[in-house]
Amino acid sequence: MKAIVREKYGAPDVLELKEVDRPVIGDDSVLVRVRAAGLNAFDWHVMRGRPALVRAFTGLRKPKTGAMGRDLAGIVEAVGKNVTEFRVGDEVFGSSAGALAEYARGKSFARKPASLTFEEAAAIPMAARTALQGLRDIGQIKPGQRVLINGASGGVGTFAVQIAKAFGAHVTAVCSGRNVDMVRSLGADEVIDYTMEDFTRRPQRYDLFLDAAASGSLSSRTRVLVPSGTLVGVGSVDGGGSASILAGMIQQAVRSRFESRKLRTFIAQESKADLDLLAGLVDAGKIRPVIDRTYPLSETAAAIAYLEKGHARGKVVITVA
Repeated sequence: MKAIVREKYGAPDVLELKEVDRPVIGDDSVLVRVRAAGLNAFDWHVMRGRPALVRAFTGLRKPKTGAMGRDLAGIVEAVGKNVTEFRVGDEVFGSSAGALAEYARGKSFARKPASLTFEEAAAIPMAARTALQGLRDIGQIKPGQRVLINGASGGVGTFAVQIAKAFGAHVTAVCSGRNVDMVRSLGADEVIDYTMEDFTRRPQRYDLFLDAAASGSLSSRTRVLVPSGTLVGVGSVDGGGSASILAGMIQQAVRSRFESRKLRTFIAQESKADLDLLAGLVDAGKIRPVIDRTYPLSETAAAIAYLEKGHARGKVVITVA
């Protein structure tokens, strides 16, 4: 089968389209014929091995595995003997190591909503799960709260706006001027163009701040919260280095001990239950994926180069078959 692989860390030109062996499934896993794969910032961090903390998991000097990609949607090709939920031919979406390939195996899948294309379904898993867990689990969102979402036009942000509205919150979104109308169409009650106004200097205060852009100092960002508010960080400035990420986490931990505002960072966890919940929100018309561009598998390097620039509106997706 064809797959995107890399043998070393580096720029997008380290990625190659090669023939590799088709994955062999175990008793508890599923083999999926991939129809589309969603890209995330995760992918270019893994490709470059940056920040250095990434290499603690992927290999210090070179990648432990050449496989690339995480999110996918496709058709079940085979199932392990212990799998009872899926049958050959079922349309699914979810996460699997090596998603940028014609076939992938894994366990974390859910049924694809019938209303979505494969490309739309592949845009959901990591970004929407991050938004959901950040708002629900870390931020403890409640109906009627005032929620601020920074980076609202990106992959996580577009889902966060919609999920916060689905939970009954009043949503203020922050993005650039060219994305204001798009973000407003997702249901935001108010949209701030950060090129025209510094949202941290406004008099409004928020119960929950989901920060997917990490722009400005920590002090300026916590200033927008009510005294009992929560800041949930889901990124770092310009994908900052290990030192800046660790420093930010330590700073938040220390500050949280001396003030009532809660400052939280987290890494989203794979969850089939959350995939099922997100599929239900799609079916209920509560969320929809926003796709900026699609590329064929052979142009994955160009797709990741575009994603790295940080200007994608919503998601970038690879069409595989």
